[in-house]
Amino acid sequence: MWREEITPRRWDGEEGYYKRTRACGRLASDETLRLQPPIAHPRSRVAGNVYVCSPSRAPLVTPRRQPLTDGDPPAVKPQAWWQGAIIYQIYPRSYLDTNADGVGDLPGIIERLEYVASLGVEAIWISPFFKSPMADFGYDIADYREVDPLFGTLEDFDRLLVKAHRLGLKVMIDQVLSHTSSEHGWFLESRCSRENPRANWYVWADARADGGPPNNWLSIFGGVAWQWEPRRGQYYLHNFLVEQPDLNFHEPAVRHAVLQNVKFWLDRGVDGLRLDAINFCFHDQQLRNNPPKPENERQGGGFRADNPYAFQTHIYDNTRPENLPFLGELRALLDRYPGVVALGEISSENSVATMAEYTQPGRLHMAYSFELLGADGTPAHIRRTVEHAACAESAAGWPCWAISNHDVERVTSRWARGKTPPHFATFLTAVVCSLRGAICIYQGEELGLDEADVPFEALRDPYGIAFWPSFKGRDGCRTPMPWQNAPHGGFSAVAPWLPVPAAHLQRAAALQEVDSASTLNGFRHFHRWRKLQPELIHGDIRFLAADERMLAFERTTGESSMMAVFNFSGERQHIELAAAVGAEAVSGHGLPEGERDGVVVSIPSFGAFYARIRRA
Repeated sequence: MWREEITPRRWDGEEGYYKRTRACGRLASDETLRLQPPIAHPRSRVAGNVYVCSPSRAPLVTPRRQPLTDGDPPAVKPQAWWQGAIIYQIYPRSYLDTNADGVGDLPGIIERLEYVASLGVEAIWISPFFKSPMADFGYDIADYREVDPLFGTLEDFDRLLVKAHRLGLKVMIDQVLSHTSSEHGWFLESRCSRENPRANWYVWADARADGGPPNNWLSIFGGVAWQWEPRRGQYYLHNFLVEQPDLNFHEPAVRHAVLQNVKFWLDRGVDGLRLDAINFCFHDQQLRNNPPKPENERQGGGFRADNPYAFQTHIYDNTRPENLPFLGELRALLDRYPGVVALGEISSENSVATMAEYTQPGRLHMAYSFELLGADGTPAHIRRTVEHAACAESAAGWPCWAISNHDVERVTSRWARGKTPPHFATFLTAVVCSLRGAICIYQGEELGLDEADVPFEALRDPYGIAFWPSFKGRDGCRTPMPWQNAPHGGFSAVAPWLPVPAAHLQRAAALQEVDSASTLNGFRHFHRWRKLQPELIHGDIRFLAADERMLAFERTTGESSMMAVFNFSGERQHIELAAAVGAEAVSGHGLPEGERDGVVVSIPSFGAFYARIRRA
């Protein structure tokens, strides 16, 4: 039987040209010929009926992006869509359940893409949806090229990609490179013996003379970072859960296989990658012990001070210099796909410096750390962090900032100091979205959701279960999205995998849609306004002197500067700013507005003052 595939040949701006080719091949007995809905290449708006064969695993269900080859002419440098972009993170398990199993899925994301587009964001980042035993809810991957049936199918992902592009949204996906699931085929083979073809694909080491683990390395999730495997008579390394063995990136075959998995999704048409724990790929081959950390320094990104992991200075188990050449290999692959971006997650001893190092020319495009994901949300800390990044980064690099995600307490709870006003969430959004860099917004931030109090008996997070009660885990920020003030928040027709807090029902999206003063509409309003301020998207940043209750800075392009001043206190504040002389106040952002009288700027509680300075 004949089957017809669509082959991208060239594209120019929004209009593309396709040439159809026919591929002759025999269909398997379980395959049927069926009509697909119109599909379009990510760089075009061409539509047409395309015949493909089932099952959905067939690679013809979506137009493939064609990578550049050495023989292609140099590509015109693409516009850096990600510089200053707002990236909306979707945690699939908790977004929308369409098949009544209590867990969100890819069709649920598809159903809500118009909502996402209405937020004014440029891209979505989808947390892992790959085949997984779900020990760490998707960050333990058993097959990098398959969608877990819990979330849907590859065909569902292709439909998501096409619809997102039609709505003007870029699509970024998580890639977890440093480790796999213990149920991945690579590990199942590697653990069997010391002689098999993948024997060296994971980090294996002999026991000490007393039978103990090879060194003192610890797991972030508690306990030692080594697990005994009797079939090999060796320990394997797991920086995270026992079910997440670390790959041996010193092995060239591992790096090649990992990059081939990345290529699979690039060919499928994704616009970017969020690289989980990217600084954990390499380890010290000598397996040297990490030195102890002084008690007054036991605080790091992504883990608490009372976690034994914080008792060590992690110089041998992650952030190794060998990681840098691998980032070059990864970037060389990405550069074959114009417009694709790589965003690295960094959790290291000096995360901001590592961000800068990892975004040097020829490495990652962007990186973010946990510096603004901790408990310190003071103006002084924000300034220190952003200034450190600005001083360290290269001209080619670009920071990315996040104040909430799926791993930390929600920012409206984490940074609240005493009573906060109804617009507190919008205020925090405005602060982070006025900094230089791309911004990651976590689902529910636009609704002003606070941290859910999940009782121990309802916990699902192994991290929280291990450290309860001093650390309640990550479930409080992962509860389902409240779409309606209805049972289970309109997320699912059945009891969801985590309970929906009653307080979140009062912040349901449907209620906020019809309230012009809601956090949701304030979020939309601010982002519409921000798009009209080029300084806030492209400008450099310079901080201005201010007291501990205020954050003040300028964002400057070649033509003009925009001053941004924020009052983090519960009372009106006054600040003298020489730069305010001659500045023209810019209103319309939706926050309580400050006023200028000469060099004195007066700003209401949790308000802002924006002003533009034109250059001659």
